[in-house]
Amino acid sequence: MGSTDSKLNFRKAVIQLTTKTQPVEATDDAFWDQFWADTATTVQDVFALVPAAEIRAVREESPSNLATLCYKAVEKLVQGAESGCPTEREKQVVLNSTCILTRILPYIFEDQDWRGFFWSTVPGAGRAGTDEMDDDDGARPLAESLLLAIADLLFCPDFTVHSHKRGPDSVEDMQSIDSCEYIWEAGVGFAQSPPLNYIHDLNRAELLRLLLTCFSEAMYLPPSADNVLNPWVTFFCSTENRHALPLFTSLLNVVCAYDPVGYGIPYNHLLFSDYREQLVEQAVQILIVTLEHEGGVAHRPASPSSMEEQECTGPDNLFVNYLSRIHREEDYDFVLKGLARLLTNPLTQTYLPNSTKKIQFHQELLVLFWKLCDFNKKFLFFVLKSSDVLDILVPILFYLNDSRADLSRVGLMHIGVFILLLLSGERNFGVRLNKPYSIHVPMDIPVFTGTHADLLIVVFHKIITSGHQRLQPLFDCLLTIIVNVSPYLKSLSMVAANKLLHLLEAFSTNWFLFSAAQNHHLVFFLLEAFNNIIQYQFDGNCNLVYAIIRKRNVFHQLANLPSDSASIQKALQRKRKSPDVISRTSSQETVSMEGSHPAVPAEPGTLKASLVAIPGIDKLTEKSQVSEDGTMVSVPKTDSPHTVHSDQSAIAGTSDTESNSGRDNEDVFYTEAEMERRHVPCASSPSPSYWAPTPEWVLSWKSKLPLQTIMRLLQVLVPQVEKICIDKGLTDESEILKFLQHGTLVGLLPVPHPILIRKYQANAGTAMWFRTYMWGVVYLRNVDPPIWYDTDVRLFEIQRM
Repeated sequence: MGSTDSKLNFRKAVIQLTTKTQPVEATDDAFWDQFWADTATTVQDVFALVPAAEIRAVREESPSNLATLCYKAVEKLVQGAESGCPTEREKQVVLNSTCILTRILPYIFEDQDWRGFFWSTVPGAGRAGTDEMDDDDGARPLAESLLLAIADLLFCPDFTVHSHKRGPDSVEDMQSIDSCEYIWEAGVGFAQSPPLNYIHDLNRAELLRLLLTCFSEAMYLPPSADNVLNPWVTFFCSTENRHALPLFTSLLNVVCAYDPVGYGIPYNHLLFSDYREQLVEQAVQILIVTLEHEGGVAHRPASPSSMEEQECTGPDNLFVNYLSRIHREEDYDFVLKGLARLLTNPLTQTYLPNSTKKIQFHQELLVLFWKLCDFNKKFLFFVLKSSDVLDILVPILFYLNDSRADLSRVGLMHIGVFILLLLSGERNFGVRLNKPYSIHVPMDIPVFTGTHADLLIVVFHKIITSGHQRLQPLFDCLLTIIVNVSPYLKSLSMVAANKLLHLLEAFSTNWFLFSAAQNHHLVFFLLEAFNNIIQYQFDGNCNLVYAIIRKRNVFHQLANLPSDSASIQKALQRKRKSPDVISRTSSQETVSMEGSHPAVPAEPGTLKASLVAIPGIDKLTEKSQVSEDGTMVSVPKTDSPHTVHSDQSAIAGTSDTESNSGRDNEDVFYTEAEMERRHVPCASSPSPSYWAPTPEWVLSWKSKLPLQTIMRLLQVLVPQVEKICIDKGLTDESEILKFLQHGTLVGLLPVPHPILIRKYQANAGTAMWFRTYMWGVVYLRNVDPPIWYDTDVRLFEIQRM
């Protein structure tokens, strides 16, 4: 009964606020206390009792009342942080104020005129260490007071952390507390694991939700090529925040120590509420949005949408700093094992349906793993030092395969491919792929016996041949990964070898080669992969050699590719009759793995966030040559066969999804919807008015096709294989494979070419892509309560499938 009354009183206060045309004095405590003092409202209650229309009405019609409400709510948090919330009533006031601010902030951010409000100073709010309370120079902006209060409250004994009090009378002074002794979980840099307390977890989650809402101002600025730093993140992760280190450590440890399966009791998650999961989700989201920074550019360019007109060079982001300085092997091991355990969780199969808890925050975990590898190169080398990297690879391949038909998960496909591209730039990744694949996670791919390299190739083939059209911009990346690992693959299975040959067959048809300016790159990538394997791993790869011999006509057709106008026109007319990108019939599909489910499109009504374009593969990567001692030497950029463009092809190379291939104006960002409005041509359907293949264009790259090694191999081996078949009357391929296994081409092949690796390189284009993707994930994953739903976000568009 009491709670119904308090909700009614709260609702009355909201109505009074929206109907009062006169400003309410800040000193009128009787009025303002109705919002936080006598009520025990949940965040869901606050969202229900404070409708969006009413917040906007107050913002437009009585702005001073909205300003006072924000100021008073922040004041309550500051008071709570100073007193340490010794009473239950004070704790409740802090929680209610937190919920109200979480509700209101998005409506402050969506209005350009209001965005500077929190960065203005409030008279009487002095900076720490200044006594002249009324001296405006010493006054803190409201945003700073709010962020520091949240940080203090996250280490408040008996509210968000366990008290270390010696006796009942001793009080812990909030100002002198050493928060490093109150880290939330054992792990990096902290050995003790405090006992679980679900009330503390709930209070932390509430404060982190408000913190995430503060950081979400980024959602209300349109995408831009400039690295505009988020002032909320910049301040919170600066030396001004004395809790930066313990908070960073707490967030990282809470995420990496989390075990969703719990005590291994089936259906355990249905019997008990897991308060830790909500905290882990908030923690990982805070981590990914605070770890945003490109190469130490900590200055915020002047932007009209913010009140920070003057340029300021802030200190480096401490969260990025701490992440990059983690160096102990046991810390790396803790983080890697934790992330692998969580990423593998949705894959675990049990005999009892729904008996184990499945987590939903794998996209945030992938972004966190990406940032770890990007900011801490020693961590990347640790990951690749042992076959533990395969515990990350298998879940990524599972997500890629599972999402390939779902348009709402295009972003997940990209982050998975980006991670594999980053890993593939290191030799150790290719070497690790030779480990036999025996765990057999249920995926709807053909059953095969082989290595992790076979799994990677089979999944990539499935994505290319049966994914949706929007994935075409990723083909370059997928094949680059295969090229990068190819020199180290000791023995491909027959299934994987056939899949590679099928891709070559599909990509080298005349109509496909002539239908878009960049399509021939895919053939170059595949030929380069074959050459690497033949030159460096011939001995164990009889399956691939046999597949090449069987499909030798594909290579002969490529060598004799017609380049006259009549043949080009004929090929393009054929294309109009069969517009499918890849012939899916000629790949013999075998039985899929037991227990697997086919990849399905998104449910109608699913929401998705748009993404900006990704740069083309030539901007995403830089070439390095592997020298004889195994070190990598950067290769200067030249006009390689992969970047042969005709004058018009630079325009034609863009697709209507997330790829910028072939465009140099990297600082132009379009969302998908904008691109459709601009009618940017798609790689799969170029319009003749933009670009048409010419005989000169075909000859410019045909002459550079790297066919010499394969032609020499065919020249030597085909007559020998044919002779064996005639002499012994063989039709059994096992005998031929045995012959190829013991054969050698030493001295017969051209001199081995140097190994060329395309390493991922960060650039403004990918930084912007990550920002939009990450905030899109955060927006869509926070549905209870729906913090940003129906507000005017501008970083991306929300689209209904």
